Amino acid sequence: MGTGMVYLVGAGPGDYGLISAKAITCISQADIIVYDRLADDRLLRHARTDVELIYVGKASSEHTMRQEDINQLLVDKAQENKIVVRLKGGDPFVFGRGGEEALKLVENNIPFEVVPGITSAISVPAYAGIPVTHRGIAASFAVITGHEDPAKAESTIKWDKLATAVDTLVFLMGVENLPYITGKLIEHGRPADTPAAVIRWGTKPEQQVLVTTVGQAAQDVAAKGLKPPAIFIVGHVVTLRDKLAWFDTKPLFGKKILVTRAREQASALIDGLSKLGAHCIEAPSIKIVPPESYTLIDAAIAKLKEYQWLIFTSVNGVDHFFGRLAAVGLDTRAISAKIAAIGVPTAARLKNHGIIADIVPVEFRAEGIVEVLGPYITSGMKVLIPRALVARDILPEKLTEMGAVVDVVPAYRTVTGDIDRQELAAKLSEGAIDLVTFTSSSTVSNLLNLLGENGAQLVAKAKVACIGPITAETCSDHGIKPDVIAEEYTIKGLIEAITALYDREE
Repeated sequence: MGTGMVYLVGAGPGDYGLISAKAITCISQADIIVYDRLADDRLLRHARTDVELIYVGKASSEHTMRQEDINQLLVDKAQENKIVVRLKGGDPFVFGRGGEEALKLVENNIPFEVVPGITSAISVPAYAGIPVTHRGIAASFAVITGHEDPAKAESTIKWDKLATAVDTLVFLMGVENLPYITGKLIEHGRPADTPAAVIRWGTKPEQQVLVTTVGQAAQDVAAKGLKPPAIFIVGHVVTLRDKLAWFDTKPLFGKKILVTRAREQASALIDGLSKLGAHCIEAPSIKIVPPESYTLIDAAIAKLKEYQWLIFTSVNGVDHFFGRLAAVGLDTRAISAKIAAIGVPTAARLKNHGIIADIVPVEFRAEGIVEVLGPYITSGMKVLIPRALVARDILPEKLTEMGAVVDVVPAYRTVTGDIDRQELAAKLSEGAIDLVTFTSSSTVSNLLNLLGENGAQLVAKAKVACIGPITAETCSDHGIKPDVIAEEYTIKGLIEAITALYDREE
């Protein structure tokens, strides 16, 4: 029996981006990941496809696995000569019980490393616009467990010293014990009117901030129904939130937006919306895959010199065409045709392959490129269009009417994506999604197919944003009226249109 390695990794407070480069490296190399609910699930996408994932819960007062069993699990898995990552919310050594796990590893001669995480004690107040220290207001701060059992015969917290000796007090996991905590603070000299705040799901788009006082906190939390996970911060630094709030003042903060684009292409849309404060829910209704056969595209590539025009209708078409070109041992030198691109993103992707499109129409759709190409098309001219297996026929039809000989070859296919239909239907039905984004006609059709016969009615419960008129037309064909149609048919244009929609509503 060999001995593996255990990494005790802090996943940070919740914001997906607040994790270290070393933590990502550990996740990507792990054979086994033991994780709790405070670790953002997107972090697991960095893991290998063959990784063993073990969920151990660790929610407040609701543990899927006892701490003692987690400790032993780490030992057992390491003794199988595995690389084990224990992925924990926040920092492993700040009320994360990482010390207990490390001691168990030491007892069993298991090598380990600690990868610190950004603790919620500092980051969560920062995202609420509350610095834990500030010149002239707070020169000290303390981090205290809020999870101490009030029924204990004797508290291990020195309330008589803590209550007034430290400027800023940060209680982690303290919401359920607020009456006890605030009572002890007031009992030992902290004024009841001291500013305080409760921050739930800090650093995440669901963040809620309740500004209160020590004396009023328990009553206000009960009235608002705030539940864990949350922190309780006490001190005059809380008053700085009025001027320093930055995260929950973003234009799309808290908006729950469904992204239906293929997962491998959704990052730009998700990143753009997230930067504006939106909570993006991924539901990739389509998946981009190779064609069932390369026969047609290979035949076109074999006679590439015969074409006078090569037209790309999407970024996918560019990527898959040049991928196939390379696969048969050719490169851009095989292309002698002039090149047209529908849309700025398509033209930009061509530049990545060292090609500047001869034509990029102002109107980024098939009808626009037909109008622009008109003066250049003569009878008998040969045109190649590598595109999706299923796509609108208007472009080749119009070009054929103009006398061109058009070959349309499948460079890729769009198939139904992998989403939890029942979970998505429930969210739409309950109004848990504010806006649905569609970036192509196929995202519309596939999502409705996935949702079933009531799909259009479910989607209509939310606002709908479309990247352009063709996608909007597909929505209308299914009885869905778009609330937003981007004027510029790009991801950037779509984000701007969504932002403008919510600006008008304020």
